[in-house]
Amino acid sequence: MAAIPQEISQLLLKWSKGDEVAHDRLIQLVYPELRRLARKYMRREDPAHTLQTSALINEAYLRLVDQPNTEWHDRAHFFAVAAQVMRHILIDHARSHHYAKRGGGAPHIALDDVAVVNQERAAEFVALDDALRSLTEVDPRKSRIVELRFFGGLTVAETAEVMKLSEITVKREWRAAKAWLLRDISGDAA
Repeated sequence: MAAIPQEISQLLLKWSKGDEVAHDRLIQLVYPELRRLARKYMRREDPAHTLQTSALINEAYLRLVDQPNTEWHDRAHFFAVAAQVMRHILIDHARSHHYAKRGGGAPHIALDDVAVVNQERAAEFVALDDALRSLTEVDPRKSRIVELRFFGGLTVAETAEVMKLSEITVKREWRAAKAWLLRDISGDAA
């Protein structure tokens, strides 16, 4: 199993250079991980919800392969971008359903519960996105860590690798970012 991340990284480099055989093999290796990420977002979703897991995976994959001149560095870079793409798809979906901006009076929620995008949670998801945008203005590094950890499902070690930081720094920044976002979402002054 340890060879797969290395193989994905090598295939990404080959695909960046136009190797279609590498692309075909890459699909076989990354699709299960994309499915895991999508399921993470959708697992508590109402079965009647209009955005299904397979649609999220397919849309994310189409957006990933449609990025011209992307030089993939490694597996972690690919999944970091995949997390960002999925986040944008989910936010666009929530916004398209005209949910209230900034939570619309939604109750205080835990950050780990926000990834559910059913009708009851869509406003909270939009509020998280708004708070994350605000955090980006204040501290882009913390915002990126949230994106990688929360939306991308990357581990502390993978996040540290992508961002070229120590694991201790990632843990510290992750805790601080969660606290900042919760204050922003709940409207408490810092």
